[in-house]
Amino acid sequence: MKTQTLDMRLIRYLNLFGKITGVNCKNCFSYNNLLFFAVPSALISRAIGKQGQNVKRISQLLHKKIKIVSLPRNIEDVERFVSYIVEPNRFRRLEVSQDEIIISSNKQEKAALIGRNKTRLLELQKIVQEYFGKRLRIA
Repeated sequence: MKTQTLDMRLIRYLNLFGKITGVNCKNCFSYNNLLFFAVPSALISRAIGKQGQNVKRISQLLHKKIKIVSLPRNIEDVERFVSYIVEPNRFRRLEVSQDEIIISSNKQEKAALIGRNKTRLLELQKIVQEYFGKRLRIA
């Protein structure tokens, strides 16, 4: 996993997340107007809080919808990680080759994954590059 470039806005989000949840998080990114916090899988329930109260509180303070995802440990976690990010959209198959990740889906799902003006595709490509060091292609 490569290191993520942080700007001041993301640093503020990470500090707020840490203060509210008590979980030290170093990974934050946005996709499709959602803010994602990637935490180790052992700390997910602690980060979410009782009945999701931490998620609700952070969401209210930031005026953004947020999701907490499990930090991928290695390349085997790529399918679970990507499917959770693009949810509720789905894809048929995900293949990992030497230097790229290929997502296969039907026409309608492909359009939803790419988004208007390729915005979702570009966001997802950036995320995959940061976490797995591979290029992403949708077929």
